[in-house]
Amino acid sequence: MSAASGDVEAINRILKHYEGYIAVLSTRKLYDEYGNLHYCVDETLRRRLETKLITKILKFKIA
Repeated sequence: MSAASGDVEAINRILKHYEGYIAVLSTRKLYDEYGNLHYCVDETLRRRLETKLITKILKFKIA
């Protein structure tokens, strides 16, 4: 309930809980000039997913 009311520490705990899942969702395959495959986290996408999660937390209403 405290995260939905805007408690920053509660929101940070939720973000920490989902940190690994968000990193997996935002991982992209990249190939270098030699054709070698590399994986990296798309930081823009990761931030967008975190922002979306925060937005949903703040809009959460208990019925």
